[in-house]
Parts: sequence; structure tokens; C-alpha cells
Amino acid sequence: MAKKPKAVILGVGAVRGIGGAASRRFAKEGHHVLVAGRTTAKVDKVVDVIAKEGGSASAVTIDGTKEDQVVRLFDRAMADDADGTPADLFVFNMGNNAAVDVREMTAQHFEDSWRVGCFAGFLFGREAVRRLAPLGRGTVLFTGASGSLRGRPRFAAFNATKGGLRLFVQSLAREFGPLGLHIAHVIIDGGIEGDRLLARMPDRADKAGANGLLKVDAIVDNYWHLHCQQRSAWSHEIDLRPYKEPF
Repeated sequence: MAKKPKAVILGVGAVRGIGGAASRRFAKEGHHVLVAGRTTAKVDKVVDVIAKEGGSASAVTIDGTKEDQVVRLFDRAMADDADGTPADLFVFNMGNNAAVDVREMTAQHFEDSWRVGCFAGFLFGREAVRRLAPLGRGTVLFTGASGSLRGRPRFAAFNATKGGLRLFVQSLAREFGPLGLHIAHVIIDGGIEGDRLLARMPDRADKAGANGLLKVDAIVDNYWHLHCQQRSAWSHEIDLRPYKEPF
């Protein structure tokens, strides 16, 4: 049996979240998925679900802000080994979001936000282009947010983090797109109907109404579509929002 190409998703938490849904979708499409996140129990659960669905995946516990750990993740992803052939699809999905008055915000909070959502994206993107540029192929996707585009009260750290990540991705796309690497930024503008949001706000889906929140499977449909785009018509940024979400 032919070996499967690998895919990597960094920033996997709940099964019903972007990272978990992307892992399951890519496995269904025939990839061996490296399901990477900082909480072992969560990534293990996603891998178990993929196995029950007939897919192939491995769990990787990792702190995406640590350079040596990110390098090792890419070493594993690009190896031609028992898991599969070198990866052709990478997703950076790390981030955090907390409302804090700037007057009460600590320097540590701001730096931690930047490290998780922007610095880790730099490490991920740098390793991706280092490995893929000599091959002239590969898809590298980054998850953005409403805060990638505009500042909001009480979200200064998050907005600065996501805005910085967006500009970094734009730079990568302009530099490495002509070398054959498809690099794209996906803006998620609105609430996500996943475990994280609904655990905090159980009535949010009812209040939003039908299709008022982004469904995770619909989001990752777009991630897969980006990977499958023909080179003559690549998207380098898309925004996704519920039809009733103001913008």
C-alpha cells in the first residue's frame, strides 16, 4: 500500500474546534496527520477519533513557542518514514484571546499573547519555508481573527498579536509564493460553534440563531479548498463569517 503524505496542524485543542476539525478532515482526505498541541490528553483524543473514523494520525505534544520543539516537529513532518511521505500541508492554529483593560494589563500578559499568537507563527512559518522552498511546493495556512483587521477596546494585546501575524504571513506569501509555496491567511470573523465557545457560553448558539455562528466543518472546508486551489488562481487571504455577522 502506498504511503500517505503527512499534514501538520499546530494548535489542536478540542475535537470540535478548528484544529480538531482540520485534523479529521485532512485524515479523511488521505493524509497522515501530525496532531500537535500543548495538552497531551486533547491531542490524544483527536487522534483516537480519527482512528475510529478510519484515518491515520499521530499525537505530538509541543509548546509551539519553543524553537527546538518546532524544529523537531518539522524534522518529523518532512521525514519519509513509517508514518508517511514528507508533508505537503501545514496549518498554524495557535492563539489566545482575553479581554483586559490596558491600564491593568501586565507586560507579561502582552508578551505571552505575542509569543503564543505571533512569535510561534514566525517559528512555524520560518521552518515551513526552509523545508518547502527547495521542493517548490506545499501549502502553509495560518488562522487569523477579527482582531487581525481592527483594534477593539480591551483586546489590545490580542489585536497587536493577530495584526502582527497577518503582516508576517503577507510577507511570506509575497516572498515564497513565486517559488511555488501556497501561503495563505484565513480570517475567522465571528463566533465559532465549537466546544471552547459553547463551554463558556452555553446559550450563545441559541442567541445567534440558525447559522449565526461559524461551523467548524464549514471553516475547514475552506482550508481544504485552499490546499486544492490551482496555481493560476491562488487565494492568499480569505475571510469567513456568518451571513448575519456585521463587518
